[in-house]
This record gives sequence, C-alpha cells and structure tokens, in this order.
Amino acid sequence: MATDAPTANKPAGLVTCHCAVANTSAGAGAPVVALIGAPNSGKSTLFNALTGARITVGNWPGTTVEVSRGAWSGRTLLDLPGAYSLDPLSPDEELTRDLLIADPDDRPDLVIVLADAAHLARSLYLVSQVRENRQRVIVALTMLDVAARHGIAIDAVALSASLGCPVLALDPRRRAGLPQLDAAVAAALGEPEPRRRRHDCCADELAKADERFTWVADAVQAGSDDSGQERQTLSDRIDRVATARVLGPLLFLGVMWLVFQITTTVAAPMQDFFDSLFSGPVTDAALAGFTAVGLQGSWVEGLVVNGLIAGVGMVLTFVPLMALMFVLLAILEDSGYLARAAVVTDRLMRAIGLPGKAFLPLVVGFGCNVPAISATRILSDSRQRLLTALLVPFTSCTARLTVFVLLGTVFFGQWAGTVVFAMYVASILLVVGVGLLLRRTLWRAMGAEPLVIDLPPYQLPTLRLTASVAWTRLAGFLRTASGIIVVTVCAVWLLQSVPAHGTAAFGEVAVEDSVYGAAAQAITPVFAPAGFAQWQTTSALVVGFVAKEAVISSWAQTYALEEPEEGADPGSLGERIMADFTESSGGHPIPAALAFMIFLLAYTPCVATLAAQWREIGGRWTVFGIAIQLAAAWGLAVLVFQVGSLWW
Repeated sequence: MATDAPTANKPAGLVTCHCAVANTSAGAGAPVVALIGAPNSGKSTLFNALTGARITVGNWPGTTVEVSRGAWSGRTLLDLPGAYSLDPLSPDEELTRDLLIADPDDRPDLVIVLADAAHLARSLYLVSQVRENRQRVIVALTMLDVAARHGIAIDAVALSASLGCPVLALDPRRRAGLPQLDAAVAAALGEPEPRRRRHDCCADELAKADERFTWVADAVQAGSDDSGQERQTLSDRIDRVATARVLGPLLFLGVMWLVFQITTTVAAPMQDFFDSLFSGPVTDAALAGFTAVGLQGSWVEGLVVNGLIAGVGMVLTFVPLMALMFVLLAILEDSGYLARAAVVTDRLMRAIGLPGKAFLPLVVGFGCNVPAISATRILSDSRQRLLTALLVPFTSCTARLTVFVLLGTVFFGQWAGTVVFAMYVASILLVVGVGLLLRRTLWRAMGAEPLVIDLPPYQLPTLRLTASVAWTRLAGFLRTASGIIVVTVCAVWLLQSVPAHGTAAFGEVAVEDSVYGAAAQAITPVFAPAGFAQWQTTSALVVGFVAKEAVISSWAQTYALEEPEEGADPGSLGERIMADFTESSGGHPIPAALAFMIFLLAYTPCVATLAAQWREIGGRWTVFGIAIQLAAAWGLAVLVFQVGSLWW
C-alpha cells in the first residue's frame, strides 16, 4: 500500500491514507487476520501482545491511523484504524472499510472484532456489517471490568450462540485470554466462510440498517444482563473535576508543570554524569587511542573527537531526561487522563474552527510532529485536516525539549522546569493564535463542530505497558541520535574543516574562517533585533532545520573546535553559550535566551515533518506553512527580546 499524493483531481486534505507500517509478516500464502474495532478499543495493545511489535499505543481514540502488519503463529496480523462502522466519516475509517470489503479477493481470511462489553450494542453494529460480507468473525470482549462496575454481566456462550460466531473475553493490557484467542482463530480458519445473511441483497439501505439494529438488540438481550442500576463510577467522580470548565484546564496545566518539574530535577544528576563521561574518560580514551596509532592531530581524530564524541555525546546526555519524560507521559496516557485534554481544550479548539477531537493529533505532536501529521486523518472534514496539519508544527516536540532544558538550566537554574513548562504553554498559545489568524483569513466559512468522543475509563497503569510505550519512544529518539544526528554531525564537521578564506589547510582552519562559519556569519545580522546575532547561535538554528536534536550537537562541535582567547578558561558548554548570548544581546542574556527559545519553538520543526506534510496536504500548503512558521518565529522572537530587555 502506498499513500496517494495530492493531484489535480484530488485536492490537498483529501489524501487517501493507504499506508502500511511493515514490521514483519508470516510470508506468502499465510492466512491474514485483521483486528478491527472502535477507536481506543485496545487493538494496538493486542497487536503488540500477539506479535511482539512496538507500535504506538495510547489510552485515547485515534492512536492507529495506518495499517500495522506483523507475524503471529504463522499468520499475518493486521491492525486497522479504529471505526465504529463500515460507513466511513474520515479517511482512516475509509481505509478500514476498503481493506475489509472493497476487494473480495484481497480481504482478510478472518476478522477479530474487539467489542467493548460496557457498550456492547455499539460494538455489535460493526460485527453485523462484517458478517454481511461472508467473513469469518471472532468477537473479542474487552472492558469486562468496566461493564461489571456498570452492573452489566456478559454471558459469552449465549452471546456466541446469538451472533453465530465465537465470542471470548480478553484483557490485552494484562495479556489475559491470548492462548484461547489463538486456539479460536486456528479453529475458525479451518471452517468454511459463512453464508451471507438473508438481508444482504436488500436494495433499501434503511431496511438494512433497521434489520442490523434489530439483530444487535436481540444479541444484546440474549448475551447480557443489565441490572438497570446506574452506578456512578470512580471515572465519573474524577471527571467532575478533571473536565470541569474552570478546574479542568487548571488541573491539566498543573499536571503538566509537575511533569516538567520532576523531569528536569530528577534527571539533572544523571545528565551531569553522562556529560562528564563523554567529555572526560570517553574523550581521553579516544585521544589516547589515536596517539597510540600515530594519528594524533589528524583529520580522523578531529572527526571522531570534536565531531562524533562532542556532538552525539552531548545529545546522548539527554537520554535519562527523555526516558523519564516518556515514562511520566506513558503513565498519564495509560491512566486515561490525557484523553481528557480534548475535553478541557474543546472551547479553544472550537474558537479556531476545529472540533475538540483535533486536539488528539496535537497531543501526539508534543511527542513527535511526524505521526501527528498522519493522525489528522481521524478528522472527517478536509479543511479541518488541512488546518490541523498546518498547526501541528507549532506543538513542541520532544526534540525541542532537549534544547529547552539545556537553555533553561544555563540561564534559569532552579527555575528551569517552570521555564520549560512555559514553553509548552507558549506552544498551545501559538497553535490557538495562528489558528485564529488562519480561520479569520482563509477559512472564514468553516463552522465549529460539537465534541463527540469516547472517554476511556480511568485505570491503574501497568508496568509492562508503561515500560513498553516509554521504551518505544526512547528507542525512536536513540535511532534519531544514531542516524540523522551522526550524518548531520559529519556534515557540520566537514563544513567546519573546509576553509572559506585564508591559507589554512583542510581540518586546520579556525571555525569562524570555515565555510560553516562564513555561511553562519552571512545570516547572523537578521537576528540582531532578537538579541542573538552571534554566528555560533544562528548556525545552530540552520542545523536545527534538519533535526532539533542537532542544535545541541552543533553547539558542542563548534565550541569544541573554537579556541579560547589566550589565557582564558575554555569553560563548559553552558558557560560559553551564556557568554555569547551576553555579548550578542548587549548585556541582556535572559531575554535573548527566551527569544531564542521562542524562535526554536515556532520555526520549522525538521525535514521529516515537512516530508509528512508534503505527503498529507501537498507541496503548496507545505511551503505556505514554512512561510508562516518563519514569520511567526522571527516576529515573536524580536518582540520577546525588545520587550524583555526593558526589564532584564
């Protein structure tokens, strides 16, 4: 499957999302089993448990917007985007419908429908539609504990008899019931495909729908017993505060402030340890090794010591911080709390013409902008998808977090956590502000929609799932550090080794006289009104266009190569950054640092995000987005410095 690019006959924002995230497969000829169900039904968690894969999971709707493929007991398992029915309202639901029924010769051999036992009737409507297409079906009941708290008892045997297909209980989070599911799938694949139900040939769609609802009602009556007593659950009581009009947003901001405060405080000693490790023993060992083989002072030594160790090593010092951040966010996700963010921000979303559901891709963007762009497919309106895709780059991804923490620690000390939290608040304000601007200029006719979303019940996070989610995200960060960052570091080292003027040889030129330094000095005057017109600083922003993690590595490389003045202490990376900001700002380093952080927040995230935007909304809108990002970044940075320098 491949994503269709926008064409003249297919406007941007209506891109067909036939994408696949291939992990492994069972090989040609293996039976194909598909997982389907409503959003947030546990499909991705079950997929990971069955295949050992590590795809993104989260306790909120819309986690899956692509098709994941994996091998399970000699079968190929597909995880399809969530859908309430086979009547699609958004591109991701359309993809699920097409893969199940569009091509009878290329559809799955068996479909596992995950059904929420607490909302059985709603889940069984999807079962009804799948059964109409002569497909083997197994119904996997989840949320049985939630159903019990609501006074609902499920009789799986009676329900199976009524539905005409196997029904069994599962708990994907705790991996309960997986052997029984394996056996049921093996048995079902040995059976012939079922015959069509008798209303399949009806021409009247209303008649079909009426018969489906009747069929569902009969099945629910046969397979469940509802005591009829409305019980107020713990989730209901918590949501009285968590989703309240005033207390809800305040609680959300307080929780996120606590996350950043814990992250910056607890991770600081571990960061110092790794910093000392790379700048001390690792560097000394590398220098000793090159001396032993007679390569001291060579370009190879410069590449390894001043390039890879200084650059990549500095990025890797943030691994403890990122790991702690991912653990805390995974706990909030698995508990069900982050899904409430869509509710508490609904009024802000509607103000810019977006449904509260649009906050879900934006939440993903605070982790990484690339999957957030793909997650816009959960929105039904093409204009809403386009607007959300243009706003996602203003969400502060974890790559920016590393730079925020470094600058926060250097310039604000014990207040670093609060400053980092302020950057995330500024990110939300940027999304709202730019959204309002676009709404009132380009999309004035776009109306707001009421928020319709399933809020998952609160639950105790499990150690296995929390660790799995945190490791998946940390591994992605490490892959970036070991991939694109290494390439970027090598490219920066090469540019810093080539003389732009003067008579110095390759690898012996002063950084400011290199091609890298000359190019940085050419654009530096543009940032004079923002207070950071120092070529070492502006060059880092250019490198950051590739990946924001590279900002720190480029700083580390530049200062590792740059010779201090005679008799001066070279100082740490933080001290040299402080000195440059103080000089370029005319003695106002704090507002200059804030201006730099605002610019970093608002300008283009990375080339991977641009590629994702190009795929989803087309080249014209992607270029338009870059223009908005650069204009907003420069304008806000200048404003912050000019106003801030009046006080600091």
